[in-house]
Amino acid sequence: MPKLTALLTSALLVGAPAIAQEAQPRADQIAFRELYRELVETNTTLSSGSCTLAAERMAARMKAAGFTDDQLTLFATPEHPKEGGLVAVYPGTSQAAKPILLVAHIDVVEAKREDWERDPFKMVEEDGYFYGRGTLDDKAQAAIWTDTLIRFRQEGYKPKRTVKLALTCGEETNGAFNGVEWLTANRRDLIDAEFALNEGGGGDSDGKGNVIGQSVQVGEKTFANFRLETRNPGGHSSVPVRDNAINQLARALTAIDEYAFPVEMTDTTRRFFAESGALRGDEVGKAMVALAANPADKAAEATVNTDRFLHGNIRTTCVATLLDGGHAANALPQRAGANINCRIFPGHPIEEIKGELERIIDDPGVTVTQLPPKRPAPPAPPLDPKIIEPMQRLVDKYWPGLKVIPSMANGYTDATFLGAVGIPTYGIPGIWGDPDGNGVHGLNERISVKSVYMGRDYMFDLVKAYADKP
Repeated sequence: MPKLTALLTSALLVGAPAIAQEAQPRADQIAFRELYRELVETNTTLSSGSCTLAAERMAARMKAAGFTDDQLTLFATPEHPKEGGLVAVYPGTSQAAKPILLVAHIDVVEAKREDWERDPFKMVEEDGYFYGRGTLDDKAQAAIWTDTLIRFRQEGYKPKRTVKLALTCGEETNGAFNGVEWLTANRRDLIDAEFALNEGGGGDSDGKGNVIGQSVQVGEKTFANFRLETRNPGGHSSVPVRDNAINQLARALTAIDEYAFPVEMTDTTRRFFAESGALRGDEVGKAMVALAANPADKAAEATVNTDRFLHGNIRTTCVATLLDGGHAANALPQRAGANINCRIFPGHPIEEIKGELERIIDDPGVTVTQLPPKRPAPPAPPLDPKIIEPMQRLVDKYWPGLKVIPSMANGYTDATFLGAVGIPTYGIPGIWGDPDGNGVHGLNERISVKSVYMGRDYMFDLVKAYADKP
């Protein structure tokens, strides 16, 4: 779940509106909490859990609320029986209006009980937080989407648009079975939509009870891994040679390290730099505004590059992450290799970046091989006012004074697969996190109780805003 917490915290602390929330949960919130608890307490790690079971439990709740069998599709493959998911369809009244898709992944990062203060697969409410693996990433959103459609059914709501929900597995583990990828390849008809709402956006707090920012994720980078390898006949270490495989590899790695990919901007990143930079008010903020106005401004770029996130947000980046080589302490190496992890700016095919690495290295003795899995590289979705304006209108209602700032993720989500088949996907505002990251992917993951309940109300209203007005 890519976030901008640290950046927005520094930019927006002044005048942050306080969070308002009822002291006691409402009856509908108590019912939602039980659904949320069941989802969090269903282990969905790749090693020992089952997304299929979690999907079945959510489907059972929806069926109990009145969904018919033809509106609920559970899916899994024989090769990955525990990595299944669910697609639910809430029909609209208009045949002409295209559906919208709500998507959330239900798999979670691994969590060891001995490392956590609390059982990671028991949802504990303590000191104003829900604790447990996936409470934030991404089962809060998955539970809210499921609950939204149940509430629609209970209310007898008749939207103009059809609203679809996809709960899927595989987002957290590169190379594992991915439910969104499978659906786009095998059941595109089931999830076809004008646009999709996903994780990746959201709010930020100052950690003291104030929401200080709300963002919408519009676009993300593609990731790719490349193996660099050098080979040599080797020999006795007492007779060194210039083309030592390790030294040759080291020169290639140095060349990559010293190379900076050129500055690029999408409509989203240009707006993000202009608006976030203006809010910061410091030297980096001024440079952000200047770079948004003129991406060729080298002085502004140099200042922006001092911030690690911003440096990566305006270009493709490639970095060495793994290293191996040699076979004996007293022998010249016969082979050396390294993994290069690239985060590719939207719109550049992986093959193009492979060619760029070969050009940077400029040594035919260093082979560059693209490693699986190969992800698509779709262009960023448009900053469509029809999508952005309802978000801002409801942020005005729930967090007066805040502006929804579009951002592009340096990481990636399942939006990659949806964008590649022509379903533009947006990471929405709503639930918020703290400056310390809330333990996402780490220990003692948590999310504010107020964030879940207030974010749930916001997201419910947002889906209705889109469903009512195609």
